Amino acid sequence: MKLATYHDGTRNGQLWVVSRDLAHAVPATGIATCLLSAIEAWDVVSPRLAALYARLNAGEEPFATRFEPQRCLAPLPRAPQWLDASAFLNHGRLMDKAFDNPPNPDFETIPLVYQGASDDLRSSLADVEFPDNALGIDMEGEFGVILSDVAMGTTADEAESRICLLVQINDWSLRALGPREMRAGFGFLQAKPSTAFAPVAITPDELGDCWQNGRVGLKLHVEINGREVGRACGDEMHFSFGELIAHCTRTRRLTAGTILGSGTVSNTDRAAGSSCISEIRVIEMLDEGAARTPFLTWGDRVRMEARLPDGSCPFGIIEQGVVKA
Repeated sequence: MKLATYHDGTRNGQLWVVSRDLAHAVPATGIATCLLSAIEAWDVVSPRLAALYARLNAGEEPFATRFEPQRCLAPLPRAPQWLDASAFLNHGRLMDKAFDNPPNPDFETIPLVYQGASDDLRSSLADVEFPDNALGIDMEGEFGVILSDVAMGTTADEAESRICLLVQINDWSLRALGPREMRAGFGFLQAKPSTAFAPVAITPDELGDCWQNGRVGLKLHVEINGREVGRACGDEMHFSFGELIAHCTRTRRLTAGTILGSGTVSNTDRAAGSSCISEIRVIEMLDEGAARTPFLTWGDRVRMEARLPDGSCPFGIIEQGVVKA
């Protein structure tokens, strides 16, 4: 099943069901007004949405229209919670090596997860405003999950059943502000502007064999100004989404609508490129002695698309420009 949120003048938007080929869509009228209300009653609502999805794919839905990604907000324009992990250890190892960070004894056993702002999640095609292009503007390609209610103490094996939808993410970052906020020990705020999402959220079964062991086994193709810089695959994620959920619920419950990100998709094979500029720069420092690739500036454009083996993009496409606020 594929779902999107159209802008309708409200903060939560209107829920639409999108066809498998992303060609057509139909409003979820009478089932759920918005995606958050659907997630909060997922066990009741999802079978009705699935039935509408089946009719749409069969060409039997009379109210279907052409799918318009430009009308989309983020699938969840605002969420009860946004959690982001760093589950691709290759990315962390590169950063530690480049900056000579002390070893973390829990690096491979305890996930790193922080709480971010979730009040203003961005759409896939709208330009993104920044106050200053000297702040180290960077993108981060990720995958994520949207959860139903998860109880405290949920195990990794149990947690996967609480995943309602998968999403594709561009987690914008301001690298010049990150070190100060990390040293302060209170987590990110200014260094993490609003996160952007591909237009379509999908149920895990839409990926077939590319969803295994709580991981998205798709290559995430990332371009800057039309030049591909990365095609790393999500199956190299060290901690599965189930393990990340279990970590987050060790001492608390998670409410329906919580979004959990994987962190920057990163592979050990250098041929896969990188999903963020910071990693590109670190590899240049390690291999060539100095970083050459600049961070983003006014007018630059970023494109991200996760592709199935047949070349289709199940989440749709993120394509955004960098503009001055």
